[in-house]
Amino acid sequence: MATSNPSVFLLSVNGQIEGANFPCYDNLYCKYCYVYGQDWIPTTGLEEGITQITCKGRQASHKLIWNFPLDITFKSTNPSGWPQLVLSVYGPDVFGNDVVRGYGATHIPITPGQHARTIPMFVPEPTWRLQKFTSWLMGRRPEYTDPKVVAQGEGREVTRVCSQGFVTVCFNITMKDMKKLGYDSGPSNSESHTATSSWLTERPPNL
Repeated sequence: MATSNPSVFLLSVNGQIEGANFPCYDNLYCKYCYVYGQDWIPTTGLEEGITQITCKGRQASHKLIWNFPLDITFKSTNPSGWPQLVLSVYGPDVFGNDVVRGYGATHIPITPGQHARTIPMFVPEPTWRLQKFTSWLMGRRPEYTDPKVVAQGEGREVTRVCSQGFVTVCFNITMKDMKKLGYDSGPSNSESHTATSSWLTERPPNL
């Protein structure tokens, strides 16, 4: 492929899942994966992963710190189906079973540079009281068979959900050959580094 006349562009994603704030839960871990269109192909890096289990520190904010790295590169012929990062947070219930504590998703930033994202998390809710009691009694709460449905949205409108905590992720985005293919990715985000680095010292916004 001649560099002067590229047929694809590259999107490189580096960064980390910094941590989370779940006021009612502790000892949590996070799974991640990517959802992307049919014209996108991962070339290097990991498409999915799982963090370590972490517990709340002694600081007043009681934040959960993972600092788990993200590293993947995609190639594509057009921006349609731009990749999304899907997160699923799990932790023990009162019976010691691992249950889902939150789902969330965000699009990978569309401009080069450093970016911080605070992702609201939610969980599916039983639709009636007996289901809620049964799920508590059996130690099994509702969860999605495939977490990727969080990013796709189809059928989500009939799912009853409850907001629950948030996860903070930072991204370092680089792109190659987008302008040569006629796409303007815009300037880099110069304010994102400050937002990311202050996460450990400032209280998060209320959801």
